Amino acid sequence: MSPNETSRTAGGGRSRLAEAFTPSRIGMVVLAVVTLVFLFENTREVRIRLLIPEVSTPLYPALLATVLLGACGSYAAARGWK
Repeated sequence: MSPNETSRTAGGGRSRLAEAFTPSRIGMVVLAVVTLVFLFENTREVRIRLLIPEVSTPLYPALLATVLLGACGSYAAARGWK
């Protein structure tokens, strides 16, 4: 057995549930929930100027688009895409 493997014993092994809830996964879930609450609390109508046209839309689709673009950029940066 390699050092990275843990034995699963009835009394002392880690359960699958404990392995599923790692601190990083819990943090990502909390961040996603806070982001969704923030997005859907901002539902008022705003005017956004996109180069030349001016668009009138609720604020949450604009915020959601910004979050998605940021997530895609972060993913691309983590993967080393140029």
